[in-house]
Amino acid sequence: MELIHQFSSGLFIIQSVIFLALLFLLGKFAWKPILKSINDRETSIVDALNQAKLARKEMETLKEDNERIIREAKIERDAILKEAREIKDRIVGEAKDVAKAEGDKMIESAKQTIQTEKNAAMADIKTQIGALSVNIAESILKQKLDNNEAQNELVQNYLNKSNLN
Repeated sequence: MELIHQFSSGLFIIQSVIFLALLFLLGKFAWKPILKSINDRETSIVDALNQAKLARKEMETLKEDNERIIREAKIERDAILKEAREIKDRIVGEAKDVAKAEGDKMIESAKQTIQTEKNAAMADIKTQIGALSVNIAESILKQKLDNNEAQNELVQNYLNKSNLN
């Protein structure tokens, strides 16, 4: 079987018409939707890339804002801690001053109490010594003045001394 290739113009025209009709049908029903979906896909990819760029920029902005907020928070924390230390030092200083003043008052009060008790003790000792001296003198006088002659002599001495003064 030999195939002979012969050019047939009728066949060529029919095939050309079929090819052009196929091109027309594909262009009308297949290529337009395919190209439209490709364009839509390309648009969505570009939009997604743009959204990603915007998101990246927004994340960088948020990161910078977070870092700035953290720096500000650290500065504020340091200021608060410094103020707290100053308040603590001031309160401790005031407490020391108050404690010293109270201690000085207590010491002064104790000194006064000691002096008062010392004076009272001295007065009590003097009273006891006076009473003891009177008792001793009374005992001595009783012994010496047991007889009448000694009593008369004592009265005479006393009268002589009182006349002289």
